[in-house]
Amino acid sequence: MDRGRLLGIDYGTKRVGIAVSDPDGRLAVPWGAVRRRDDRSLVRQLVALAEREGVAGFVVGEPRRLDGRAGDAAHRVRRFATRLRETSGLPVELIDESLTSVEAEERLRRAGVDPADDPERIDAVAAQILLQEALDRPSPAEAADRSP
Repeated sequence: MDRGRLLGIDYGTKRVGIAVSDPDGRLAVPWGAVRRRDDRSLVRQLVALAEREGVAGFVVGEPRRLDGRAGDAAHRVRRFATRLRETSGLPVELIDESLTSVEAEERLRRAGVDPADDPERIDAVAAQILLQEALDRPSPAEAADRSP
């Protein structure tokens, strides 16, 4: 996926965490969370947000089992990602989101925030974590430059 401003999405059945990158695609910051009613309305919200923020693409967390296999939740996310790509016309990258919520809770605790008091914040930080992971990966061109 080309660099530029990206939107990270921690997809949940009740809430969806959102993070956004800087315009250069180097740093992810939590944006917030939205309530999920259904995928159709969620996609509309995210496409509108992407237009307002000048987003070049999406990074969506794909929940994998600890053994790396895809389960029902991963299949739901894949269907959502397909709908998001078709509706927005923007690229969508799936990234393994295993344990991002656990890591988000731990980061909040270390910052002196009780995660139980603010579940939306957990979702936004989880989106930040998965987006930053995607941003930190070398692009295909960068990877080719590094090969001997």
